[in-house]
Amino acid sequence: MSFIDISTIREEYTRQALSEKDVASNPIDQFKKWFEEAMNSEVYVSNAMSLGTADKSGQPSVRIVLLKGIDEKGFKFFTNYESSKGQQLMDNPKAAATLFWPELERQIRIEGAIEKLTHQESEKYFHSRPIGSQIGAWSSPQSKKIESRGELEDKEALFKEKFDGLEKIPKPDHWGGYSIVPNSIEFWQGRENRLHDRILYELKDGNWVTSRLAP
Repeated sequence: MSFIDISTIREEYTRQALSEKDVASNPIDQFKKWFEEAMNSEVYVSNAMSLGTADKSGQPSVRIVLLKGIDEKGFKFFTNYESSKGQQLMDNPKAAATLFWPELERQIRIEGAIEKLTHQESEKYFHSRPIGSQIGAWSSPQSKKIESRGELEDKEALFKEKFDGLEKIPKPDHWGGYSIVPNSIEFWQGRENRLHDRILYELKDGNWVTSRLAP
């Protein structure tokens, strides 16, 4: 059986346009506007973002994480500090992220420095998660090699028993949140003939400056 010729896949973008006069002066406000439109359009997993990190040697690594908060300081997500991404963020505290919403023919690219969230903020979010997810944070040695699925399930059973009857499961010390503190954010709107609209915000001397990029 022959595999499909990937080079023949085509998609034309015709939904909307994006101009400098239409965007907010602050990229956080523009992000919130687009995110609300994604939610209202029922974009599937609208808070899923590709997170790019790099180790000491510069070798990049990318995976999907869930955006779990945004404020004037940055974009928040949570993970195991001892995971591969956690180790990379400790060694090289910079990151890039992309959110792609094909239903709206839009993507947003974020680049910036990484800051750990406070213990209090991480703990607050941890206890907002379903109990099963809280136990999962204890059960999984994220990114480490394990012998089998059974090993993971045995650890889950162990922690379920350990925390049974507790009013509140403690947050593991190895689990918590980060914020991407942006220095650039790009908003991309698909257009016909691959002549896409790209509006870039860059932080210069404490102020956001916008410019248009060629597609």
